[in-house]
Amino acid sequence: MSDRAQPGQALIHVVEDDAAVARLITGTLERFGYRHAVFPTGGEFLRQLRMQSPDLAILDLGLPDMDGMEVLQQVRGRHRFGLLIATGRDDTHDRVMGLELGADDYVVKPFEPRELIARVRSILRRYQPEPAACAQSPGVACFAGWTFERGTHRLVSPEGVEETLSLAESQLLIAFLERPNQILSREQLLAGRDVSALDRSIDLRVSRLRKRFEQGGHSGKFIKTVYGAGYLLAATVTWR
Repeated sequence: MSDRAQPGQALIHVVEDDAAVARLITGTLERFGYRHAVFPTGGEFLRQLRMQSPDLAILDLGLPDMDGMEVLQQVRGRHRFGLLIATGRDDTHDRVMGLELGADDYVVKPFEPRELIARVRSILRRYQPEPAACAQSPGVACFAGWTFERGTHRLVSPEGVEETLSLAESQLLIAFLERPNQILSREQLLAGRDVSALDRSIDLRVSRLRKRFEQGGHSGKFIKTVYGAGYLLAATVTWR
């Protein structure tokens, strides 16, 4: 969308069936200059995506027509934009599942308006276009028989099987590929994402990335855990 270069003008879809909560969220977004649209059901939101995608969606899990996790799965299977879960469910299982399915962040109601905006800004920054200097850097990495295309987020297995990684997965993989055979701390892997070093979501993302490599009988063991220090990509990487 043309307004991605102007974060304050970003379009945010609010998927929330509670009218009072929706008013609280949209009122906060308006005060900080964000455009918004509200969808009380998952079905209405998914239908709107056929015509227009937002820069970010704020998704409740307790929707009247379908579970928010199902909405999340459908979105991540077809679209790439920021996604923040805002829900009353504070169960660890839901938080883990939401992040595993591709949500960028998870906040539990009730939340402070400033916290919501901070999380929104953090997610939007992740989806900003890469600076020209990055765009001109080598775009294809080859490692351990695999190929990864930076520009398209396409991962190709040694047998030629292709799949597209999510933005969060791609950012994490690029961090490893740019510094192979080096121990990277959680703080380094989260650099520029405004996430607390105490946030364990990075561990979930690493686990999810490993599973990508384990499909089809492969091993993701070249992403190694260095206990007490961080993670390491044990492979030779060639960029072209």
